[in-house]
Amino acid sequence: MNAPAVLPYKELQAEQLWIQGDGVQLAAYRWGNPNGPTLLLVHGYPDNHEIWLPLVRELAGNYQIIAYDVRGFGASDIPRKRLGYHLEKLANDLEAVIKALSPDQPVHLVAHDWGSIQAWEAVTEPRIQPLLASYTSISGPCLDHVGHWMRDKLKQKTPRSLLQVLGQLLSSWYIAMFHTPLLPELTWRLGLDRAWPRLLLTVEGLRNVPISSSQRSDGVHGVKLYRANFIRSLFTPRQRHTQVPVQLIVPTRDRFVRPQLFDQLQHWAPRLQRREVNASHWQLLVEPQQLAVWLREFTAHHPVTAKQEPLNA
Repeated sequence: MNAPAVLPYKELQAEQLWIQGDGVQLAAYRWGNPNGPTLLLVHGYPDNHEIWLPLVRELAGNYQIIAYDVRGFGASDIPRKRLGYHLEKLANDLEAVIKALSPDQPVHLVAHDWGSIQAWEAVTEPRIQPLLASYTSISGPCLDHVGHWMRDKLKQKTPRSLLQVLGQLLSSWYIAMFHTPLLPELTWRLGLDRAWPRLLLTVEGLRNVPISSSQRSDGVHGVKLYRANFIRSLFTPRQRHTQVPVQLIVPTRDRFVRPQLFDQLQHWAPRLQRREVNASHWQLLVEPQQLAVWLREFTAHHPVTAKQEPLNA
């Protein structure tokens, strides 16, 4: 690959495209080198595709980069019912984006937070695995894997295992709040959207966070992701394996996703490379230089020349 080329922000002119997902229209965006490997970026909550702009600037000189607003976020359609946010539909959306914008070659998937949670649904789906050259996951576990992790820890009944479960439950306090009717939506409508950059500075120490153009709407509607999926996935976890090469990036100062959640991941994803970094939940997206280095290294080890054969799950 050619030497890294960091583009000025003024040159980050995206081509906007509309993709038909699973019953919704998705706003997708494309930048960079059409002859380079393709990266597909999937954002989390309460973000939209704009959270990736610092990373796009780092990599657009060498890669073709695609990002899209997840259903309920940004310019994409907003399902009104909770059922519209099930993981199966999110994975179908991701599959539709790949087939529309990279029909001839697999993509290198990169996802953060809820983007990573939904991407695991696609990465562990046998029909979608051939569309993926690799997967880089940041701060978002597979909910089924978490369900099995919690069951195993509770069965052990040791003080250490019980403390690990309790610690993660305390870190996930916001999930319980998101299941409270009306309260999360009211919080965003009363001004959390305006306070969000200051909150990230105070709590996470993040500066120069890209300001979302749809922050209030993203916060209000995105809580349905939690309500539609957490309880059923954690209490009735499925067996979700993958043969896609996985790069797991674990920020050790993540206030929401503790590193021990991934201790059993080798069982589910045997082609696993784990990296730990002294960073907070969003830091690698806002200050993406290290992430860009790791993505260059990982994608170089998993080059794509043609459509891959189906992988065994």
